[in-house]
Amino acid sequence: MRPPTMNDPRLMLGGAGRATFLLGLLLPCATALAKQPEAAPVVESSFASAFFYASSTQPDGSVRMEWLGTVLIWLLLALSLVNIGLIGQLFMTNRRVAILPTSLSQRLRGLVENGRYREAMTLAEKDPSDLARVVRVSLGQASFGFSAMFRALEQVSEEVATDRLRRAEYLNILGQVSPMIGLFGTVYGMIVAFRSIAESGGNADPVLLAGGIGTALVTTFWGLLVAIPALAAYATVRNRIDSLSTEASLEAQSLIERFRPKSRGEETGASDPRGRSGKGNGTTT
Repeated sequence: MRPPTMNDPRLMLGGAGRATFLLGLLLPCATALAKQPEAAPVVESSFASAFFYASSTQPDGSVRMEWLGTVLIWLLLALSLVNIGLIGQLFMTNRRVAILPTSLSQRLRGLVENGRYREAMTLAEKDPSDLARVVRVSLGQASFGFSAMFRALEQVSEEVATDRLRRAEYLNILGQVSPMIGLFGTVYGMIVAFRSIAESGGNADPVLLAGGIGTALVTTFWGLLVAIPALAAYATVRNRIDSLSTEASLEAQSLIERFRPKSRGEETGASDPRGRSGKGNGTTT
């Protein structure tokens, strides 16, 4: 029925005519409102719900926490804290002053060049650096000849470098494992999303899918957030250890060059830093 207009003669009627006129105006509006689709359930969101725990929305509009996704998120958060502490600790313990102190190198060189070998040994024993350890062990083999000193130097240099690299390897482990944990969360989130589709008969509302997809993205985010700094710091620390350890080994070699025999088949023990007589010392093979 076409709604009446202001020029409709029915407006000139009495109360019954006016009621019929108003009914004709309201009927199309009521029909249009009845045809509008129902609004989707409104789900409140926050920063915490986006990054610190996983949840999914049920068909009735209720929100349920996904415990496995939440555990994965908090595991990655804990690993990020471990990562920060480990990076700081490795950068502090692998500085030049811990591996090759410039002042110690200069003092040892001065003592060795002046023939004050016992003082050089005492100084090396009191210093905790890698250079001091290498020089101390090497000078301790002086009574067995230059060959023994050089072998001891190479062995100890390799040991201290390997020990430092082994401690730095934990960063590499974090960098490799964290993305795998994030990938596990990604797979779990996709399972949750597809389960929502199955439960709704293939017509899942996007709000119902958001929980699973959100879990997948957040766990991937935290996994990468742990892995990227860990791998970058590992490469930096490894290169620093490599460089300083090689430099310390070369410095120790230059310090013991004074003990090299002056002619082939001759090694003098007169310069034994422990004060022993060099008589009878020969090349040890």
